[in-house]
Amino acid sequence: MAEVRQGATTSALVIVGLVCFGRSALAQQPDSLGALKRLSIDQLMNIEVTSVSRRAERLSHAASAIQVITQEDIRRSGASNLPEALRLAANLQVAQIDSRQWAISARGFNSTTANKLLVLVDGRTIYTPLYSGVFWDVQDVALSDIDRIEVISGPGATLWGANAVNGVINVITNDAKETQGLFLSGGGGTELRGFGTARYGGALGSKAHYRVYGKGFARDPTVLPSGQDAPDDWHMEQGGFRMDWDAASNRVTLHGDLYDGRISQPSPSDIAVSGGNAVGKWSHTVSATAGIEAQLYYDRTHRDIPGTFGENLDIYDVDLQHHALLGTRHDVVWGLGYRLINDRVANTSALAFLPSHVARQWFTGFVEDEIAFLSDRLHVSLGTKLEQNDYTGFEFQPSGRVNWTPSPPATLWAAVSRALRTPSRIDREFFAPGQPPYLLAGGPNFRSEGLRSLEQVNPPAPFPIVIGNGQEGESYGAELTGDYRISGRWRVRAGYTELRVHIWASPGSTDTTRGSAESHDPERQFIVATSADLPAQLRLGGVLRYVASITNQQVPDYAELNARLTWQPTRTLGLSLVGQNLLHDRHAEFGTGATRREIERGVFGGVEWHF
Repeated sequence: MAEVRQGATTSALVIVGLVCFGRSALAQQPDSLGALKRLSIDQLMNIEVTSVSRRAERLSHAASAIQVITQEDIRRSGASNLPEALRLAANLQVAQIDSRQWAISARGFNSTTANKLLVLVDGRTIYTPLYSGVFWDVQDVALSDIDRIEVISGPGATLWGANAVNGVINVITNDAKETQGLFLSGGGGTELRGFGTARYGGALGSKAHYRVYGKGFARDPTVLPSGQDAPDDWHMEQGGFRMDWDAASNRVTLHGDLYDGRISQPSPSDIAVSGGNAVGKWSHTVSATAGIEAQLYYDRTHRDIPGTFGENLDIYDVDLQHHALLGTRHDVVWGLGYRLINDRVANTSALAFLPSHVARQWFTGFVEDEIAFLSDRLHVSLGTKLEQNDYTGFEFQPSGRVNWTPSPPATLWAAVSRALRTPSRIDREFFAPGQPPYLLAGGPNFRSEGLRSLEQVNPPAPFPIVIGNGQEGESYGAELTGDYRISGRWRVRAGYTELRVHIWASPGSTDTTRGSAESHDPERQFIVATSADLPAQLRLGGVLRYVASITNQQVPDYAELNARLTWQPTRTLGLSLVGQNLLHDRHAEFGTGATRREIERGVFGGVEWHF
């Protein structure tokens, strides 16, 4: 059971978790293309994760509600993009809005501009400071290069900072040495019309490895409730590289990506998206119990929505982290960070961000001490994040965790945290229409908070409306997951989430929406995923999910099934057939009214060749 209270300036979490191990499976065997492992339940729980404490620790000992999506999970599910892969985490609320947009959150408060979930790809934060959410349509991570996805539900702001209010998603890709040789994949079908990836990995001497890749896809549109095609078909191309160099106590990683895409819209012309990033990371092992890491990245985003808005955003970020074991009990990690954004918006008559060009800075520091007691069976973690931003000045985000291992098969933990979301440009600098008199305006005094409100300036006059901090809310529920290896060839995983969200106006607020724009969540959902190795080199994977209705959008409940059948005649060649949303011709997952998009059944085939 968990409860999250979100008010004007704070979020808190108090949670107790229990992790138990299931029965071990048989020994590992080689998997598809020689790159995957079949992990027993014990091995799965002993996977090392880094997102909870920013240092490596076993999944079974992490004092957090964390789930790990492995490379094998992704492949067996038939997921074709990152949001589809995130459906495998039962502790997330994932809804497809149209062919390219997704609403993704943890522990409620989901919307088209969900802003309480921090998402990272190899340590690079991918949320936009425009509205503190994620443009999921340009997060085209090559799924074949993902090692694992760590998904935390609950605050993570002490180590990761603002916007990690309800959870953290950390996508971690493979080292270059794990992706050597030539890899080709491609295919197409009814909804995913065509896709292809080419990747080559090589070595530069004995200590350095690299890979380069290129990929692209084209997707059909979704449909309107009337049955007509919606104007949202699109295509995108992306390429990039990664290089890893290991020498004695030092490790250097360089990687980057470039992308370009076009998305249909009703008028006047297509949406254009493009951008790229470059990341450099250095780590130095001081001793067996101490190390230093530094990371620097640059991120460029361009988005042009003709007739509505355009943006060119540059982000510069640098982070330094030091980890050391002090004495026999204190495991300390601390760090400093700096971020600069340079945002230029092309305003239109429909909406405006004023001023159109801003440069904003963030300075951060954090420290956490994990203290061991009772022969290393009891751990207490105390820490805080201190952040200074150009909107609200200094912000303070402490946390405390207790982790007890009464016996090796079980872990009990409890935590309390304060997390917040700092203001974004939409909170203070957004105006609609683009010229006065404004009907909607950003709030000049908008504070760090959990929930937005819409406040009347001169009640009872309905306009103008100013964005404010006049709502409070709470979410509570339960998250249950299980993993069972029936035999060495058959594995079943299941997850269930029960969720309740309540939102109310603060005293003096004129907001009457009761959070209708801030929370579109089902009260329950469950997922069952299975994978089996069949005779004749066949492998079958399936994911059945049920999602309850979203009451305030009048989206009915639904159940859907995805399945993937793979035939591997040789170790270097794999053929697959994937079916998505097999239980209905089409269904709705998010949105309201006649413009709501419905997701159609899709089938596609694919081929993979690795040598």
